[in-house]
Amino acid sequence: MNEDVRNVVLGVLATGLSGSLGWLTRTYLWRRKLRRKQAFFGLPNHSECLLVVHREAGSDSAVHRYDVSALLELSALVKDCGAHAQIVQHDLAQQGFGDRTEFCVGGPGANRRMGAHLGSLLPGLRMSVAREPAEERGAIRIGDDVYRMEPGVSEYVLLARLTAGEGARPVFLFCGQRAINNQAATRYLARHHERLARRYRGGSFVLLLKVINSAAYGPDVVELVADVTRQARTPVVMPASEPAREAS
Repeated sequence: MNEDVRNVVLGVLATGLSGSLGWLTRTYLWRRKLRRKQAFFGLPNHSECLLVVHREAGSDSAVHRYDVSALLELSALVKDCGAHAQIVQHDLAQQGFGDRTEFCVGGPGANRRMGAHLGSLLPGLRMSVAREPAEERGAIRIGDDVYRMEPGVSEYVLLARLTAGEGARPVFLFCGQRAINNQAATRYLARHHERLARRYRGGSFVLLLKVINSAAYGPDVVELVADVTRQARTPVVMPASEPAREAS
């Protein structure tokens, strides 16, 4: 009996030790993954960040429903990092960048802060804000390349992570030709942030994404067109023939 009891006790101890080691390993891996995520987004525990959005056309306070969906996805990322988000309308976000992580959603035609970011951080990139001609609406120019949309069929959105200013916190830009493209970019970031963190090692990047058949698939089908970081950050001289109403 004594030997049987000893074997039972040893078995229980071995099981407990194995379970404890497994729990410690899982906890260590989870914490390391969380630290990497927090570092990529610039969101340590209990930190603050800004979600900057524009008003829907014709409204004093409403936000487009696709941008609301984008904000919800970004809020989930912020919460996962143990941080707190403050939603600010574009014309009220009168402060610099670098002190707090910022997520800026919307094109420069509706989001004044996005236009300021494009002009100061991405001088090689321009996005048309003119309503006419219709085929030039929302056209994105990067260097010598022009990306025009076919509404509901193929549309483009810029996803950028940029670091500037005195602080080390990044600015994330979601600049689409339509509101549904902004949501597509936030969803792409949520799905691929680990791969992006490994590839760019916490540095800046500017990606051009293509949203496929949003009329049928919504914001779900997205493909990477190109990494345009170098072109977007290299200043260009605008030809005299360019439309007058363009945001850079």
